[in-house]
Amino acid sequence: MVIGVVPPNPLVPILENFLFEITKDKLTIYASDVQISMITEMPIECKEVGSIAVPAKILIDTIKNLPDQPITFSIDTDKFSVEISSDNGRYKLTGENATDFPKAPALSKASKIDIASDTLNQAIAYTLFATATDELKPAMNGVLIAISDSNTTFVSTDGHRLCRYRRVDVISAEAQKILVPRKALSLLKGCLPSANALVNIEYNLENAFFSFNNLQLICRLIDERFPDYENAIPLTNPNKLSIERNELLSCLKRISIYANKSTHQVRFKLSGSELHVSAEDLDFSNEANERLACEFQGEDMEIGFNAKLVIEMLANIPANRIEISMSTPNKPGIISTNESETSEDLLMLVMPVTLNSYS
Repeated sequence: MVIGVVPPNPLVPILENFLFEITKDKLTIYASDVQISMITEMPIECKEVGSIAVPAKILIDTIKNLPDQPITFSIDTDKFSVEISSDNGRYKLTGENATDFPKAPALSKASKIDIASDTLNQAIAYTLFATATDELKPAMNGVLIAISDSNTTFVSTDGHRLCRYRRVDVISAEAQKILVPRKALSLLKGCLPSANALVNIEYNLENAFFSFNNLQLICRLIDERFPDYENAIPLTNPNKLSIERNELLSCLKRISIYANKSTHQVRFKLSGSELHVSAEDLDFSNEANERLACEFQGEDMEIGFNAKLVIEMLANIPANRIEISMSTPNKPGIISTNESETSEDLLMLVMPVTLNSYS
């Protein structure tokens, strides 16, 4: 669970290791990249107590290639040597001094909130993919979690699209906003239990602690101002398209093959109860178009979108049917669903692209 934290080329070499802290009946394993730390523990049998830093990649590669069996560690804390014994053989490796391993940050003046693991898993799935990967936009490199006494809202944006997921069944008397890094949430999502469990979140202005079962993830929060996302969502969108999600998703996957490879532009032409989807790549004289049945309310219109972005958004919506609300061809399209539970609200916004002049 914790190997994902270990950086491949750390600035501080000690971070290539796991920190083992050993008591007579428990092994605590730490991994860190300075920004994120993960801690887990497991029961063991041991004669003595101590600590040592063990090379993470060598250890993981050894253990995952062993059959399921008990293994024994013999540790020399003076020479920092580790010997692993199994039914198959013996493996020796050299560790490092545990005192050189950075300590996990302590939490002071923290606020707390509990959230079900399946709810948190959903929130991460609906927002993580829309975070920015550009390190020059640090405020967009994570997910904003805005906690209040009426709801908790998860928001992400990369400047071209925005995802907002709101839960009215997760509240706190103390309102606060925290900006959690993309990597931390990706690691957390991979570790959340399949059986529903309660995740305890503690946070202050600098760090957030996520704890469940025998695992704890600690991450440094992004100290940047998140974009004013509420003002980016148009309030008046008279043109409404209702359509089967899978039909539109499959159509876009086909049509996008023929779109320009740099813009990924597709054209939506809405008229009556039909949606015409088309794309053209003038450089290669490629073009494609399809016609889909839909329900449309509003004036006939044409609008362009980046197919790659819309495909990714539709792939992360669980509903069978979606609604796309629009106003004009130069304003964002808002994707929503009416099939969510009453306790949750999912909204995705995608910016339009300027249409080419082909007809």
